[in-house]
Amino acid sequence: MNSVTRRTTMRSSDWLALVACLWILSSVAFAHDGHSSEAAPSPQPAPPAITSGGGTHDAQAWFTDTLLKDQNGRELRFYSDVLKDKVVMLNVIFTHCTDACPLITRKLREVREAMGPALAGQVTFVSISSDPLNDTPSVLKAFAEQQGVDGPNWLFLTGDKANVDLVLGRIGQFLPSPEQHSTQLIAGDVAGKRWSKIRPDAPPVAIAQRMQLLTQPLAGR
Repeated sequence: MNSVTRRTTMRSSDWLALVACLWILSSVAFAHDGHSSEAAPSPQPAPPAITSGGGTHDAQAWFTDTLLKDQNGRELRFYSDVLKDKVVMLNVIFTHCTDACPLITRKLREVREAMGPALAGQVTFVSISSDPLNDTPSVLKAFAEQQGVDGPNWLFLTGDKANVDLVLGRIGQFLPSPEQHSTQLIAGDVAGKRWSKIRPDAPPVAIAQRMQLLTQPLAGR
């Protein structure tokens, strides 16, 4: 793929569309197997209004550079180090989950395998813990190794609870307890402002094809 210069400065109208997309994602939550079959999300505040005269104008301001830690204990800024200029696959997990979280992690491993090495090298998988009080970097490291996905293109993120809660809120995933988080996958071309939600029960090949589309540059970018 030809290299493409990507811009991170966005018009207010662009970010209104992105925030609206993420707000839609925040309204969708699914129960884990073995938990309540109709677990509904608690009401969440709407994202801040974006106007031409002020407010949130760019990706860094919206997603924030909140400090988190990966499974190797490295401190990472959420936007600048994790998201900026990347194609990402985001999901939320907690390691003491015995049903949906390991199943979805294995599904994403199959997605990465279906992509093949070239495409997989262009996508960063980001699994954020909804239980940062228990999921320390070493615990996440053990989980990643157990699932066979510990590697440079797969980040497992945790950190101070307030920081994790802030980040989860910015991607529409903050809920009162770890078990209530959405199992939806969030796929994004950060620079291209292209985001979509994907059901975790979609076939791996279909998810891989969606990610391939996101790695292709927009016309005129």
